[in-house]
Amino acid sequence: MNYENRDMLGIYKNGEEYGPGPRLMGADTLIGDAVFNLQEEHLGDIKEIMLDVPNGRIAYAVMSMGGVFTIGEKLFAVPWSALTLDPKNKRFTMNMAKARFENAPGFNSDHWPNMADETWVSNMHTYYHPVEM
Repeated sequence: MNYENRDMLGIYKNGEEYGPGPRLMGADTLIGDAVFNLQEEHLGDIKEIMLDVPNGRIAYAVMSMGGVFTIGEKLFAVPWSALTLDPKNKRFTMNMAKARFENAPGFNSDHWPNMADETWVSNMHTYYHPVEM
C-alpha cells in the first residue's frame, strides 16, 4: 500500500497538479511506504516518523526490515535527510547498498535508543551520510 491508498482526506487524488503533494505530505499517509535503494532492492518499510518537536522538523524515519508481524523485525532510525520521495513509484529511495543497510545499527521494539543523545545522533548521521560529516 502506498500514500495514495492511505489518503483518507483526498489530499493526493488530483495528482501533482492540485493539492500539496508531493512537496507537502501528510505524515500518516507516509507510514507504511516502502523504501528501495537505487539498485531497485527493497530495504524496508517506514514504521514511524519521529519529530524533533523543539526544532520543528522531521528527525528520523523508523524503518523495519524482516520479521513477521513485528516478531523478529529489526528497526532502524534513518535520518529523514537520507530519504528521497519517489512520487512516480509512490515510495521512497535511499542511496545505500542493501548489505550496508542490513548491517546498520538497529534495535528492536523492546529496546529503543535514546534518540535525543547527541553521540547517538552523530553516529546515525555519520553512518547514513558518511561523505557529509
